[in-house]
Amino acid sequence: MTDTVSFTSPNGVRVGIDVGGTFTDVVVVDAVGKMRLTKIPTTRADQSVAIRQAIEHMANAWGIDLQRIQCFAHGTTAGTNAVLERKGARIGLITTKGFRDVLEIGRQMRHRLYDKVLQPETPGFLAPGEWRHEVDERIAADGSVVKALGDDEAVEVIDRIAAQGVEAIAVCLLFSFLNPAHEKRIQQLIRERHPHIMVSLSSEVDPAFREYERTVVTAFDAYVKPVLNRYLGNLEDHLANARIPAPLQVMQSRGGLAGSAIARQRPVRLFLSGPAAGVIGARMVGEEVGREHLITVDIGGTSCDISVISAGKPLVRAEGLMNGLPVRVPMVDVNAIGAGGGSIARLDAGGSLRVGPASAGSEPGPACYGRGGELPTVTDASVVLGYIDPERFAGGTMKLDPALARRVIEEKIAKPMGISVESAALGIHRVINAQMVEGVRLTSIRRGFDPRQFALMPLGGGGPLHATALASELGMREIVVPRHPGVLCAYGLLAAPVEHEMATAFPRELNDDCMPEATNVLATLDAELATLMVAEKISPDRVEVHYSVDVCYIGQSYTLEVAFTPATEGAAELYERFIAAHERVYGHATRAPAKIVNLRSVHEAKPQGAMARPTPAKPGTDQAVRTREIRVTGFAQGVKARILDRDSIRDGDVIEGPAIIEQADTTVLVEPGWTATLAGHGNLIISSTR
Repeated sequence: MTDTVSFTSPNGVRVGIDVGGTFTDVVVVDAVGKMRLTKIPTTRADQSVAIRQAIEHMANAWGIDLQRIQCFAHGTTAGTNAVLERKGARIGLITTKGFRDVLEIGRQMRHRLYDKVLQPETPGFLAPGEWRHEVDERIAADGSVVKALGDDEAVEVIDRIAAQGVEAIAVCLLFSFLNPAHEKRIQQLIRERHPHIMVSLSSEVDPAFREYERTVVTAFDAYVKPVLNRYLGNLEDHLANARIPAPLQVMQSRGGLAGSAIARQRPVRLFLSGPAAGVIGARMVGEEVGREHLITVDIGGTSCDISVISAGKPLVRAEGLMNGLPVRVPMVDVNAIGAGGGSIARLDAGGSLRVGPASAGSEPGPACYGRGGELPTVTDASVVLGYIDPERFAGGTMKLDPALARRVIEEKIAKPMGISVESAALGIHRVINAQMVEGVRLTSIRRGFDPRQFALMPLGGGGPLHATALASELGMREIVVPRHPGVLCAYGLLAAPVEHEMATAFPRELNDDCMPEATNVLATLDAELATLMVAEKISPDRVEVHYSVDVCYIGQSYTLEVAFTPATEGAAELYERFIAAHERVYGHATRAPAKIVNLRSVHEAKPQGAMARPTPAKPGTDQAVRTREIRVTGFAQGVKARILDRDSIRDGDVIEGPAIIEQADTTVLVEPGWTATLAGHGNLIISSTR
């Protein structure tokens, strides 16, 4: 499964590896400019096994000289999986006296009011009651010390936690984001007495107000820190043993790379690592075809990740959700729903068809994989509908069994509903598509964007199969299909900048009087970030610096992030930008006084010698006309679809639906009413003709 699109790669071989729920995607740009890609089944028990297999494949199948690898970028789900599967470390939590139960009390909000049995909506599992401890200290709301921390009490608490066999300790003291002295003293005592125990300080992980959210994210950081420390450490050792000189870089949730050693210090920033890489790759493709406004749908085997790119920039939010729980770290605004090729179809107690969120993943996988799967999935439905050629799946590297797909759909769905197997398969697609449509609407409209004004960009192995159906339902008239959508997350890793971000609380009324102090605080953040960039071996002249401010009306609870250039802008410009953002997001704005809540600085360095744009597509080769009967919505019977190889499409070719375009990493479905043409750099533009 190899592509030889021409690139320049002056820095030697570059490797991007993204671990997904079903497949581990590998993209390599070698020293002579050839791009190679492959997909390896993800090894869920230990993700690093698939990565080691990928490295062996590079050396043995492709003849890559591993010692010439100078960039090794990785997107991982190890931290996310540790949370979802409750396999993080045993941690202790130290809080200010009277606040030990903040983690469990939360905000007293319930989103599922009508369940027969109400379940906790706070992450008490991170640190159950017996692992939460208090110290009798107090910092005031202005940062002054009300009651000093006593070393004797702190030592007694630390020793008690250590005796419980914890691997990490989260420390979250009241108002430590204004004065971290007590937290830092506790950290020092832990390191002196129990150096094997890892420590997460709220003043470093999330130095901002809101006690519950700050406690949660600090506890999450401690919960995954030992897991990711072992995982990334093992990967570093394997790279060293394979004599790969490139340092291990990891994608962060905000969309920038960080060296493994630095990423291990704040592992909570690695949530949604893979989806963030996909958005970066999508932005690059958007530049290639001149589209600045995109909605991406990354459909893999387990999930569908939806994001918005506006004016050429991915939307970033200050707080995300992890399994429904708030995680206040900056991340690309990705809405992940349980909808993918491996999503399992079933009938509920009332006989209605449901699809997902449970997934067959890669082990055992869909029934058509022939690995023991006994439940119908979206991929099985795609085979029955004729969308996927069982002999050419994944470039022919994996043979599918259509008889198994038909059998499970017939037994589990068609017969109980009294319909044909084809109708049941089409119903599975319609249900999963409806779920994705709602996900797109939620992601775009909540940020004030009309999806009809955007182009849809499908990613992942399953994205192009569902794109025309999603766009039709959303009223979108254009679809951009990247040259290699199935591995765009891995591809995006090679285009991502090295990036570090820091924020700090700055509770001040927004006026000219606070601006000099804000500039000084940003300078302090810049100094710390400059140290991190030096540790990444980034020359200062390559670093771009961006600032933003979290602003809200006085008395308002939630903030909006507003870009800011302190060298040329003052309070008036910042206020006007906030008003405009408030109008767009909420539909209204007033001229009421506003306040600053947080200041933020971002340092980034774009990849040196970035991949050049692919050369224009070469003329395709003639091929025999192939057709296959497929089933699509709106047609009572099957329709004949042209079957084309992606590499055979010439510049200027017009492909009218129904058609199927096959390639190694995905299958593109062009439904009736849509037309596909080849755009720049090998990308496809699919346009509505209705």
